[in-house]
Order: sequence, then C-alpha cells, then structure tokens
Amino acid sequence: MPDNTHSHDGRSDSCGCDLLHLLDGVDEFTHHVFPGNKELFHSLAHSQAPHTLFITCADSRVSPEMITQAKPGDLFVCRNIGNIVPAYGEMLGGVSAVVEFAVLALNVKQIVLCGHTDCGAMKGLASGAEATADMPTVQAWLRNAEAARSVVKTRGLGDDQIVQALVEENVRLQLTHLRTHPAVAARVAQGQLELQGWVYDIGHGKVTVLDEAHGKFLSLAEARARLRKRGEE
Repeated sequence: MPDNTHSHDGRSDSCGCDLLHLLDGVDEFTHHVFPGNKELFHSLAHSQAPHTLFITCADSRVSPEMITQAKPGDLFVCRNIGNIVPAYGEMLGGVSAVVEFAVLALNVKQIVLCGHTDCGAMKGLASGAEATADMPTVQAWLRNAEAARSVVKTRGLGDDQIVQALVEENVRLQLTHLRTHPAVAARVAQGQLELQGWVYDIGHGKVTVLDEAHGKFLSLAEARARLRKRGEE
C-alpha cells in the first residue's frame, strides 16, 4: 500500500496536513465561535468602521488582533515584508492604496506602524544586497528602508545590536514616509489623525511605543500613562 504521507521525492507531505488543519479551524469557527458572536458579525455584514489602520510585518509570528485583543471590525490591517510604507510617489501600489482608503474612505482615527523583534526583512537589510540576491523583488522593496540602514551604520554597534536597532529605526523612517502621503498629511494637520510607532517583542509578549518628540521608545506603562494624562487635560 502506498504511503500517502510522503511525496514522490521522499519529503513529508505536510502541505495536505496543514491545509486540513486550516479547514478544521474554519469548521471550529463556523460551528462554535461564530454562533457566540453572531450579532457582532451580522452588524459587520454590510459595512465596516475600523478606528485604526494597523500596518505591520507579514511575519507569521505577528498577530495584530491577538496582540491588541481587538474585535473583528476594529482594525484595518496592512501587512507586508518589513512593515514598510514607501514615501508617496516612490512606489504607488498596494500599501499607498490601503493608506489612502483607510484615511479617506474609512476615516480611521489612528495609524499604528508596528515593527517586531527578529525581523527577517531587517536581517536581510543588515546583511546587504547579497543576502537577497536571488529575490530581486524583495531587494527592490527593502530599498524603502535603506535610510534606516544608513543611520544605524553610523552608530558603531556590535553585530548583536544591529538588527534591533534597524527594527526601531525602520519604524521611525516609515512614520516619516507615512507623513508624505497627502491624505495623511491633511488629516494630521487638521488634528483628525494620530500616528504611533510600536515595536512588538515576540519572545516576551511586550510592546514599546515610540516617543517621537524625544526619539526614544517607551514602555507600555509609560505610554498609557501619557495618554491618560493627555485625556485629562
């Protein structure tokens, strides 16, 4: 009898098992999760009104809804390699369209740009062009983060510090790029849109928040305290 768990070249056929696992998950959702949230999903069936555009990396370890404990309908999510937002006019495409639609059509009130520890895109950026030589599209995309690499190179950091420094500097850079988008610039000027940069620590389940005014990342407790104080003023 043939062994259907192995492909013709001897490798384990994990693809079929993984797909079955996904389908099993859908079945669990349809029959157990959805019924308990039926009213919520019915309210979302014909419209959406997310309060936040959440831009983050496509990394499989980053789950925006889990990290923020957001409900369906709360976040309009944009994911790509390296949580990159090309400056307006540089590479008009999917990310630019998401930003424009979120701001002008959905009227989001916040944009969160979230990087993360152990980012493969930042590792590739740190290693130079040869690291992505066989991935020309990725290489071209990472040019949108090249300024972060230039900044970090000036700091004389050790090899074990470079990737994390790039993760943080890239968040700063992409927020700068975001502000070049006309829709974003206008809403920020009108006081109708707020931008915030985060770094998610995968191994510790923590988020730090960029304080742009002072150029440093705050602990979650510090960031929350500042927002509460601002709300009381």
